[in-house]
Amino acid sequence: MAKRGEGESRAGGRTRTWVWAFRGAALIVAAAAVALLLAHPRPPVPPPAPAAASPAPAAPAAIIERLVPKVLAVHPHDPTCYTQGLLWQGGALYESCGQYGQSSLRRVDPASGEVRQRAAVPDADFAEGLALVGEKLLQLTWREGVALVYDRKSLAKTGQFPYTGEGWGLCYDGKRLVMSDGSDRLTLRDPQTFAVITGSGGGELKVTREGVPVERLNELECVGAAIYANVWQTDEILKIDAATGRVEASIDASGLLSPQERAKADVLNGIAWNPETRRFWITGKDWPKMFEVEFVGR
Repeated sequence: MAKRGEGESRAGGRTRTWVWAFRGAALIVAAAAVALLLAHPRPPVPPPAPAAASPAPAAPAAIIERLVPKVLAVHPHDPTCYTQGLLWQGGALYESCGQYGQSSLRRVDPASGEVRQRAAVPDADFAEGLALVGEKLLQLTWREGVALVYDRKSLAKTGQFPYTGEGWGLCYDGKRLVMSDGSDRLTLRDPQTFAVITGSGGGELKVTREGVPVERLNELECVGAAIYANVWQTDEILKIDAATGRVEASIDASGLLSPQERAKADVLNGIAWNPETRRFWITGKDWPKMFEVEFVGR
């Protein structure tokens, strides 16, 4: 029979043996895990994706100016002239009067409204817009598909150009003829041949107001980098960017005639620019008056 101290010694020895065995097994397992990781490394963790950039703020909508004509002077106008085109040159107004059997081209004294010179248009032609290129006056016809050419000083007809579609308004910006046909599009033409300009900067200009097409563009006046246009059957004149077609200003020309005068007249039509005084001249079809104006804010 073993002594008490001897038994305790043997039991303690067995405990230490199991502890060392457990530690050794743990080391073996850890070593195996390290070896496994080294043999099969984990793929690298990709860096976090960059945060999505905030969308750029939308460009503010272009503001359309609201203008009215400030009347500086009132002049007589022939109430039998169905005004289709109007321009200023050399101290005189040149006017295209329409209607079948009544169309004409005129040189008018601005102050008195007196017709100083007149060229008849064939009864089969309905005269429309008018433009000056050098010393040549070009007069559109409505549905006849021909632009009539005159010498400015004598008003003698010197030729004509054919075109397709309707002719409404016409102006010259120093490089191109700009022509309307009652739609939202302005056709750009060669001033020497009247052919539609092709290539860069040619063809047509689409006119929009806040992104919406503007129809019924009528009589035109080219002034610097802008085109002024009557809108048929309204009292509105639009200022249009000649490069983009975007409407920059809307001019309310209502109220120029008295109710009695308006009852005998037709719609507003006719815009001429006097570069010497920097004033506009505006009138209408069969109007008894012509107005010398500036366009100002409301």
